[in-house]
Amino acid sequence: MSQNTGIEIPRSWLQVPLSDLFLDPKNNIVDGPFGSNLKASEYQDEGIPVIRIQNIDRNRFIDKNINYVTEEKSESLSRHSFQSGDIIITKLGEPVGKACLVPEKYEHGIIVADLIRARIDHNHISKKFLLYQLNSSFLIKQFDKYKKGTTRQRIKLSIVRELIFNLPALQEQFRIVDTIEELFSELDTSVAHLELAQNQLKVYRQALLKYAFEGKLTEQWRKQNNPENAEKLLERVKVERQNRHAQELKDWKAAMKTWEEDGKKGKKPGKPRKLKELNEFSGLELEEFPELPLQWKWVKIDKLTEYSSHAIKAGPFGSSLKKEFYVEKGYKIYGQEQVISGNPHFGDYYVDKEKYEELSSCRTKPYDALISLVGTVGKVLILPENAEEGIINPRLVKLSFDRIYYSPFLFKFFFESFFLKSLYSLHTHGATMDVLNLGIIKCLPFPLMSKEEQEKMVNEIESQFSIIDNLEQTIETGLKKSEALRQSILKKAFEGKLVPQDPSDEPTSELLKRIHAEKKKHLEEQKKLKKKAPKKIKQMSKELSIEEVLKTSEKPMLAKDIWQKSKHKENIEDFYKELKDIQSKIKEVKKGTESLLSLAK
Repeated sequence: MSQNTGIEIPRSWLQVPLSDLFLDPKNNIVDGPFGSNLKASEYQDEGIPVIRIQNIDRNRFIDKNINYVTEEKSESLSRHSFQSGDIIITKLGEPVGKACLVPEKYEHGIIVADLIRARIDHNHISKKFLLYQLNSSFLIKQFDKYKKGTTRQRIKLSIVRELIFNLPALQEQFRIVDTIEELFSELDTSVAHLELAQNQLKVYRQALLKYAFEGKLTEQWRKQNNPENAEKLLERVKVERQNRHAQELKDWKAAMKTWEEDGKKGKKPGKPRKLKELNEFSGLELEEFPELPLQWKWVKIDKLTEYSSHAIKAGPFGSSLKKEFYVEKGYKIYGQEQVISGNPHFGDYYVDKEKYEELSSCRTKPYDALISLVGTVGKVLILPENAEEGIINPRLVKLSFDRIYYSPFLFKFFFESFFLKSLYSLHTHGATMDVLNLGIIKCLPFPLMSKEEQEKMVNEIESQFSIIDNLEQTIETGLKKSEALRQSILKKAFEGKLVPQDPSDEPTSELLKRIHAEKKKHLEEQKKLKKKAPKKIKQMSKELSIEEVLKTSEKPMLAKDIWQKSKHKENIEDFYKELKDIQSKIKEVKKGTESLLSLAK
């Protein structure tokens, strides 16, 4: 690897590969085990901890969702172990190269395949100096330069071992770390205040919704305006629906007469069905709900939607809307990505007119409410006036409201309130993720009040939420500036501009000489230990190439078993390199997801 890093450092500093800073980089900069050697099925609730990618952030260990393996399994993977205080680096994901220290509470454990463990094996380097530099823009640029892959980017262990580090004297390393931590401490305090304010705004948002749906937000307005009672509103809705059904029957009879007079040609007109109403809440159920103002009433969803058989509709079965039906242009497919992002124009999945007509019951129109059903459940998107014509996918429910009597925007506020979430969350826990469905939604209570009060409430909530949105945006900007300032501090630190150089410090060249001298001594001691090993053990530990391993077996072998018996058992990249070199000599047979290898005859 080239050492042209493109930055200027003090004359007293040196640029060295990471491996030069370790006595035994082969054993102290290692990655996790081959994937098949540590399967998710081997995880358990207690035992020896396993650190995974999701536990690693820049300079921060995320102590959540820790898995465990048995002590026996841990011993079999001892080469891939960690100790408290080790540096753990990600070699997969976006971004690669995030690093943190293992906290003291985890004395030892195992890392997974896509992590790297670095363990300082002498006293001539500051561990925290190394960690902070790993998370600086100087190293981030190197990780970005050497990562490979299209969908899942990764970096090789051999590359990481040769990444270039800026090295000052040991005393200066300590001064740099002290200054970084002093500045970071001040930033941490500011970030904590911003995050506290952020959480308080979330609480205030929910408190406002609670206040609104208890009737307190519009209490004074009701006293001044004496709005229509919900019971009278429901009676008007009932009469309007009866009249509409009667008109549909009249139109059907006229269509039937025309069809018969025309000799019954063409398709027979279908008789309109009277829509079945959902059962009203019982007295016992109503007692469980919060008390409402006298003019309001708890109702089920069918009292709020249009009088239409497709007004309350779940998405089609998955087999009806496979990816093979997607086209570049046509009718939009609305899914979780639009609802969760709050952006109806996001995404570019479409179906043609034929599929759109086939799934006409799932059609959308402006002001429909789309509800996410899986994972991030209960998120609501109200389609705007300029929404594209389209259909919903299987992970959504669509509600078309009778906007003469009910506001879609009031529905969104209530459906995303903590009160309603607390009701449906009792029923949404699946085996692997939360799942909401149409059956649950049909059983939920919704407060109904006059249309005028609905509009007043929506305006009040939107006004308050606009202020909250602006405050949240200010906080988010502050958090981003804080992160940018961290990187600015680290950039200065590792360009030698954060603290002054001290001429009395030991020269960095002398520091490196001492590391190299200690490394030489360490390697000589390792050689002596090997020589003292019994001859029998020495013969047993003979290093075999892949071809030599295959020659010792009469049957085809699993790739992972060949790797473990070969001289490459400590370096998977070298194993694949040799395998590629002798590809013409190898016969491969697939066994499920694994490969059986043998020598070609």
